[in-house]
Amino acid sequence: MKRISDLEKKYVLEALENEFATSKNGLFTNRMESKFTEVFQNEFSISHVNGTATMHTALHALGVKEGDEVIVPALTMSSTSLCVLQNGSIPVFADVDRNTFNIDPKSIREKITEKTKAIITVSLYGLSPEYDEIIQICKEFNLFLIEDNAECFLGYYKDKLVGTFGDFSSYSFQASKHISCGEGGMLTTNDVELADVARRFTSLGYAGVSAKQAKITRNDIQDPNYNRHVSVGYNYRMSEVQSAVILGQLERIEELVDVRIEVAKLFDEAILGSGLVTKQYTPDYCVNSYWSYSMVLNTDNPKVDWYRFRDLFQKNGGDGFYAAWKLTYMEPLFLNEIQNYSGVYQKYEKGLCPNSEFLQERMIQLKTNYWDLSEAKIQADILKKTLNEFEQ
Repeated sequence: MKRISDLEKKYVLEALENEFATSKNGLFTNRMESKFTEVFQNEFSISHVNGTATMHTALHALGVKEGDEVIVPALTMSSTSLCVLQNGSIPVFADVDRNTFNIDPKSIREKITEKTKAIITVSLYGLSPEYDEIIQICKEFNLFLIEDNAECFLGYYKDKLVGTFGDFSSYSFQASKHISCGEGGMLTTNDVELADVARRFTSLGYAGVSAKQAKITRNDIQDPNYNRHVSVGYNYRMSEVQSAVILGQLERIEELVDVRIEVAKLFDEAILGSGLVTKQYTPDYCVNSYWSYSMVLNTDNPKVDWYRFRDLFQKNGGDGFYAAWKLTYMEPLFLNEIQNYSGVYQKYEKGLCPNSEFLQERMIQLKTNYWDLSEAKIQADILKKTLNEFEQ
């Protein structure tokens, strides 16, 4: 199979043949958003320029204000925190579970203050967090829930689709994701009022857009007395060409996700019996969509062994692998600037989130986007060989 098929190419050519005419602007965006709503079982889908803008929009639409606190996991890509800063709010870091690598509900409880307004969960590497406990916390403390599902498409938690739990759910179409148009994102919700606010925020505050209306028409605005802007907004809109690609990807989404799950099964076989690595634990009530295949090295010396393992894997012909991101609160931006923001009460230093710190320096993520399973089988064999050699 191919990641980009003739279907996506066909749709892109159709979009280009429209020559970006105002009268035809938004045709593919509307089709794509309708398809996304169907697949992901939400009432409203609002496309964005990327999956960071989506969460900024969500925070704004929920009424999270400057100085309000938003709880985020320490172990994830920094966009989950940067969107909070974009909103003028304060990210508060919660620790993760050492087995699932996802945000720990017990740590969430410990971080709640009178300023806490929302929680952003991350379905890390394709696996959902413990939604039952998190939703109970949200109800107990009257908090909003935003799902960051950038790495989780068609994942499940207790037979319910990931993306159907939060007030908003966010997805990314960045190049490495399950479905992609190079960049882009989607925000979903079931609340029409939230969707209306979110749409205007993504579209320069235009009066003529709404939950289901992504574009304003020429007839709408060609009036000298027309009031265009009714609220503050950004230009976070997705282009027609991007929408055309994602429409094609959505029509193939099951096969695009399934191939990653099949690759993960090959890696499962490769590490069987090895004591050197432990994979991300997936509870039997979850379906992991495997954005990547994630493991931790069982080692007391990660500063040496992580690099030794990587070098041996590559020497044996391995494609290489991802390291975990540096924990967001240990990034220079947070240490040197954000730490001094008014209202920040956490001290950004070692020991803030012990589980995240333990995992981060030991983590290995193998890519799963092999569109030819024979290539993945070769990589799985290399992984097994590397494990055997490293343990000798």
